[in-house]
Amino acid sequence: MMRRGGGGRTFNSVGIATICSSRDTVEVDDETLVAERIFVNVGGRARIPPIDGVGDISHLTNSSILALESLPPHLLVVGGGPVGLEFAQMYRRFGSDVTVIEMAPRLLDREDADVSTAVKDILEGEGVQVRIGAECISLQPDRKGVSLSLSCESGDRTATGSHVLLATGRRPNTDDLGLDRAGVTVDARGYIVVDDFLRTSVSGIWALGECNGRGAFTHTAYNDYEIVAANLLDDQPRKVSDRIEAYAVYVDPPLGRLGLTEDEARKTGRALLVGQRPMTGVRRAVEKNETQGFMKAIVDAETRRIVGATILGTGGDEAIHGILYAMYAGASSTTLIRSVGIHPTVSELLPTLLGELRPLT
Repeated sequence: MMRRGGGGRTFNSVGIATICSSRDTVEVDDETLVAERIFVNVGGRARIPPIDGVGDISHLTNSSILALESLPPHLLVVGGGPVGLEFAQMYRRFGSDVTVIEMAPRLLDREDADVSTAVKDILEGEGVQVRIGAECISLQPDRKGVSLSLSCESGDRTATGSHVLLATGRRPNTDDLGLDRAGVTVDARGYIVVDDFLRTSVSGIWALGECNGRGAFTHTAYNDYEIVAANLLDDQPRKVSDRIEAYAVYVDPPLGRLGLTEDEARKTGRALLVGQRPMTGVRRAVEKNETQGFMKAIVDAETRRIVGATILGTGGDEAIHGILYAMYAGASSTTLIRSVGIHPTVSELLPTLLGELRPLT
């Protein structure tokens, strides 16, 4: 990016930036910069939901909770997604009482029901209180800290704690960039709309990372850079749609996930096969006395290509890469079934898992 009238000198600056209507110009504080190409990578922040009373109490986010210097006696976690559950388990193990409040009928509602149930059982086994189906949530100051009113299928209608963590999703940092002046299209949630090559609706402007809504992880943000660099600098066509969705939820044991869930796979209308194995049948897990969870794989019955997988269990975030790389390589489930892994590992059970496929009904 160049300073206008700067004789071609490069200009590095940190400040508040807005894109101008000329579409090749950015204003940073009192400086005006011009460039043939603009790359927007502004990330996101915690979303603060419009809960009644949220402005009347002090609340924590995934960032501010890291600045705590003392242990909350009782942490209320609003949100049963990955961030909420990771902090819930963490602070319970630190010694806090923890209550998780989720509006949906189950935790991790993006996942299959068996995953949600297993994670709930793991957390409750460690003493985390879980309240699901919580509707009409409101917050009030309390002598103990904060009181949270809720409506659940069963149990108390209130929860009282010393601190409350709002873990209810993310929003992109696109509010004040002047995108409307430049004609850059954003969706209803504020994410910048991009095509398969991460180009925005305006020529010469790209959007990368969390602000484009195509991935909310460090690994997807870095891959965005790889896609843009390959297309612009290396003449190597790469597309976002080539990327297989893969992520981990860092509860303990971790959840490794890739591709389609069982519910999503059913909606494709394809004939499918599924293999499932409890971690009690994984020798490495037995040796470590960490047998909670299970592994599951979903396969296209006609092509024998793997379309999705889940490993909830010790080493699941690592072991699932064996399936991920096979999918990128276009290998069939038969190829993995005939492979020979190293004993004793979690990964050595992947061929066994795929060898136990049955029709998904």
